[in-house]
Amino acid sequence: MTIPVWNDRGCSTEQRVEALLAELTLEEKAAQLGSYWKRPSLGDAEGFAPMQSTFEQGRDPFEAAVQHGLGHLTRPYGSAPLGPEEGAANLRQLQQTVVASAPHGIPALVHEECLTGIMAHGATTYPAAIAWGASFDPALIGEMAQRIGTDMRAIGSHMGLSPVLDVVRDYRWGRIEETMGEDPYLTGMLATEYVRGLQSAGVIATLKHFAGHAASRAGRNHAPVSIGMRELHDIDLVPFEMAVRHGEVGAVMNSYADLDGTPPAASRWLLTELLRETWGFEGTVVADYWAVSFLQSMHRVVESDREAAVASLRAGLDVELPETTAFPHLPDAVRDGDLEPDVLDEAVRRILRQKVELGLLDPDFDPATTGEAIDLDPADSRALARKMAEESIILLDNQEGLLPLAAEADAQGPASIALIGPAAVQPRSFLGCYSFTNHVLSRLEDNGTSVRVPTLTEALTAEFPAATVSTVGGTDFVDPDVSGIAEAVAAAQAAELAVVAVGDIAGLFGAGTSGEGCDVESLQLPGAQHELVEAVLATGTPVVLVLVTGRPYSLGAYAGRARAIVQAFMPGEEGASAIAGVLSGRVNPSGRLPIGIPNGVGGQPGTYLAPVLAWVSDGISNLDPKPLFPFGHGLSYSRFEYSELDFSASQIENDGTVEISATVTNTSDRDGREVVQLYLSDPVASVVRPLKRLVGFAKVGLAAGESTRVTFHLHADRTSFTGPDLQRIVEPGEFRVRLGASSEDVTLEGSFRIVGAVRTVPAGRGVLDTPVSISPVALQGESAAAV
Repeated sequence: MTIPVWNDRGCSTEQRVEALLAELTLEEKAAQLGSYWKRPSLGDAEGFAPMQSTFEQGRDPFEAAVQHGLGHLTRPYGSAPLGPEEGAANLRQLQQTVVASAPHGIPALVHEECLTGIMAHGATTYPAAIAWGASFDPALIGEMAQRIGTDMRAIGSHMGLSPVLDVVRDYRWGRIEETMGEDPYLTGMLATEYVRGLQSAGVIATLKHFAGHAASRAGRNHAPVSIGMRELHDIDLVPFEMAVRHGEVGAVMNSYADLDGTPPAASRWLLTELLRETWGFEGTVVADYWAVSFLQSMHRVVESDREAAVASLRAGLDVELPETTAFPHLPDAVRDGDLEPDVLDEAVRRILRQKVELGLLDPDFDPATTGEAIDLDPADSRALARKMAEESIILLDNQEGLLPLAAEADAQGPASIALIGPAAVQPRSFLGCYSFTNHVLSRLEDNGTSVRVPTLTEALTAEFPAATVSTVGGTDFVDPDVSGIAEAVAAAQAAELAVVAVGDIAGLFGAGTSGEGCDVESLQLPGAQHELVEAVLATGTPVVLVLVTGRPYSLGAYAGRARAIVQAFMPGEEGASAIAGVLSGRVNPSGRLPIGIPNGVGGQPGTYLAPVLAWVSDGISNLDPKPLFPFGHGLSYSRFEYSELDFSASQIENDGTVEISATVTNTSDRDGREVVQLYLSDPVASVVRPLKRLVGFAKVGLAAGESTRVTFHLHADRTSFTGPDLQRIVEPGEFRVRLGASSEDVTLEGSFRIVGAVRTVPAGRGVLDTPVSISPVALQGESAAAV
């Protein structure tokens, strides 16, 4: 029996794509660029996406919507509490309907959210992305992504809408928890490994939100972005270019927020000239949910959905998500001469190419690749989630060495512990906004948790079996009611130690204190939590302050008063165990801040990527923007010493490389992991530059008493920036470096010079990373994997 060329695995991908494209009608082509979201009614609850209710009325039923085919199925697992087997059966039925209804029987590509693991009922919930940043461990992020991708492919999903590469610019923005922090290089390194890990399992990763989304005015969701082209290129675009060029990502999603008046969904410069023609991106550009229609309804740059469809397709956007509202107008736009046929065909080629490469057009395609019972939260995944949480928790302060509480192997710790605060009693605080628990279950009447999430009470009781643990919530996350604080005070007074766990509860569009659409006016702890902390501190009982948050909050009021401060950025389903382990000493903390912790509740935003006038206050302003705890900061139960800074050369050519080395020694009697960080300063440049920026890092494990030599291979391109004429350039002159344990660590400082003329770095061809060699001092020259 002869099968069509597009179903023949013996033919090349291009042959299969072109053969199928030649057979499609205009309506079938447009259908391949569309999607459908078969989602349950939430009654009076807010939707899963911005302005979802606006698009509820007038929707075609699924069977009618797929009569010409379908490009994407939107979140069949991530919209209702279906178990893996039930979800697989539902997906198989949906795909069968798509194949049977469309003339050429093309299955739909299935996408799901996967920012904290698959957003599916019963799937492992890993730490939020801001915790990935705190880990400073790209390999660990890649391992997590590969595991997520393997599970996604098993349940029939082909694309994951992750990672988020937005670089934090304002701490008030609600979506900080979805980011990897305030540094573009750290974000780019981690995101690239996530992309590689997910795609190694056969699932397309999606970079979002392209671009500038986190720089919205006043930290407000969707607000306009008013940054210049230099800041856009030197900060916001950096991680995207890294993940495109090094990670070879398969998809990119546009940002909602306009860039200086131009919505990204309609920007040909952004989606075609930069992304495809300069960086070499070959995948699909997918719309953030309803972003195409937003061109008319929100940005008001076109008069109709038809014009929105034409404008976005011409710009380089390929697929309308989460459902097709504007793209049904494309066939008539072609017939009327308002859209060139070649523009439509090119977008269809890209989606068909992905379907061929994913196996959707193979004769034996099965919507769900396993017929067996699927455990989406097995023991090894939970163990990885626990490891990630342990690697991400940050010890900010440790007055008089209070922690660890059980420093010796046979120590029992305190006899009595008062565990106080809303994060002590509500395990949902450990989970991000894009976990199934907080994204879906929290909107249903029986809202529980999607997976087992032990409470901090359970974890501390297990960690300190000889101690009496008394738990008092004291306050809610958002409710200003202070009536429960008296009980918390009494518990603290009666205990040997008070552990105060405060922070965030993730939600959507104001339903939480952190998450999409949960922006804030102040960086003070939400609700009555500040009053709770103050009341417990006033008891005189030693306090360990534990922050379980999605953003950094002002801690200046508690510094020096709390005996220890621990930051846990939404550490996932195993977060309680990781926190308890850090407190006891079972876990030696190695997390570092991917974002600064502010001193005051105002005077922000301000990230560490600041020039002189954004950092220095003396004689200039009464507001001091410096953080209480800087980017890169984090303490350990081990002690590390830096010495012997060395440069391979005092000067290099404008296209050369300098090797910058130092010895790092664990001078303590405990094994530990140190994050070695390299910062670069450009004292004199043709445009204003930040005082310092991260250009390299390595997370190094050292046994007690062990030394290692860490060498950063810094190419001249890593000193480049967007110059006066908006070209990326390397300028000659002196460059200063700091090598140490944080952005403010001045233990080792030195400099080198670049000689020669100003050199323009060819667009899309510059060196983007700084390889690292690690060798034990006794075995100099032995190389380790680059970080």
